[in-house]
Amino acid sequence: MEFGAQEFVDLGSDALEDVGGVDLVFDVIGGAIGKRSAGLVRAGGMLVTIAGPAETQPKDGLAVDFVVEADRAQLAEVVQRVRDGRLRTNIGQVVTLDDTVSAFNPAERVKGKTIVRP
Repeated sequence: MEFGAQEFVDLGSDALEDVGGVDLVFDVIGGAIGKRSAGLVRAGGMLVTIAGPAETQPKDGLAVDFVVEADRAQLAEVVQRVRDGRLRTNIGQVVTLDDTVSAFNPAERVKGKTIVRP
């Protein structure tokens, strides 16, 4: 929400179809959820997925998929944008390499990204 979203759908407790028409769906799951999400996009809206090509296109919108490939120069640019304040991040926790397994199998949900340091 702090990044500008007006609504967040918790698939564990919210009915996806109750959201109604939206301008943007950012799908990180794909599969059946991605297919259902396409139906939520209003005319002129967009479905963006990082889970591979969209299996279902929005009726009157656009579907975009992208894959991130590690590139040292591009990663350096991302770091610089974070340092300059042009890109915001949401870091939930920073752990050591020894604590990686427990960090990615938490007893309760951790908001934000997990950073692993050697």
